[in-house]
Amino acid sequence: MTNISAPKPTILIVDDTAENITVLSRILVDYNVKVANNGPKALEIALRFKPNLILLDIMMPQMDGYAVCLRLKQDLRTKNIPVIFVTSMDEVTDEARGFELGAVDYITKPVSPPVVLARVKTHLKLYDQNRALEELVNERTKELNESRLEIIRRLGLAAEYKDNETGMHVIRMSCYCKILATAIGMSNEEVDLILNASPMHDVGKIGIADDILLKPGRLNDKERAIMERHTEIGAKIIGEHDNPLLKMARTVALTHHEKWNGSGYPKGLKGEDIPLVGRIAAVADVFDALISKRPYKEAWPVEKAVALFKEESGQHFDPALIEVFVQNLDKILEQARLHADPD
Repeated sequence: MTNISAPKPTILIVDDTAENITVLSRILVDYNVKVANNGPKALEIALRFKPNLILLDIMMPQMDGYAVCLRLKQDLRTKNIPVIFVTSMDEVTDEARGFELGAVDYITKPVSPPVVLARVKTHLKLYDQNRALEELVNERTKELNESRLEIIRRLGLAAEYKDNETGMHVIRMSCYCKILATAIGMSNEEVDLILNASPMHDVGKIGIADDILLKPGRLNDKERAIMERHTEIGAKIIGEHDNPLLKMARTVALTHHEKWNGSGYPKGLKGEDIPLVGRIAAVADVFDALISKRPYKEAWPVEKAVALFKEESGQHFDPALIEVFVQNLDKILEQARLHADPD
């Protein structure tokens, strides 16, 4: 059986003196060595090869070692690469400055081969341990986020099962929200948040009595007032949190029935005073409600629903979002087909 050994760690040596580079390269012959004779070249190589460790001279023309270290630590792509300063400077203030910039150690010139090898071995081991720990933390964080998302989806479905036999409405409207958010240029992070927060828009329906929620005919004024409380009930169920996902879910639950002209509820917000995610959710929620069969109505033809949206542009809905909605109607209808209610 062939024994496939692990790749050699890569070490970047940065020094403006060729002799110093030669000495260190010979000491580190068992490693994969990259070299740079100035700061800008060092930054270029660090970005390209992502070395496991950098041995960095301080006294260099054009860009000294301190400036190089600062740039490395400011860049997310290189900030975690350990830096050891190799210098003849031995004043305490110089060492303190290096550590403040993020260096992990100092080696003084003229270098001692055993010291260099020992320091390099120690910091490579620490670097590997830190990377393994970071991967573990990232994995646990991913699992936690996935669990949180699943809880949010399930709460959204729980609300819809009181109002909709299949609960597919929350899936469809969240997909519509994603399409609209992407089309208006929201960041990937914001698009992901609204996709996962919007299923909570009607969670407050859990607190509405079935005789009102499932009434086949029109609601009277008293019943309508009770029904409208689901926005505030939903906001209370979700609560106030620093977590971006739960914060957005609360905003969507509270504001998705506000109207552009100020005639919505619960606060009667108007125009851009309505949070953008609430305006997006309003378009997605109403469209899916119109084209879906409900206890109190038959499904509308798509053409009729679109015609109503155009009429309500600037009244119920943000006119800019209605333009985007019409432009992306094919994508929205595709999601409606993919997540259709079962027969």
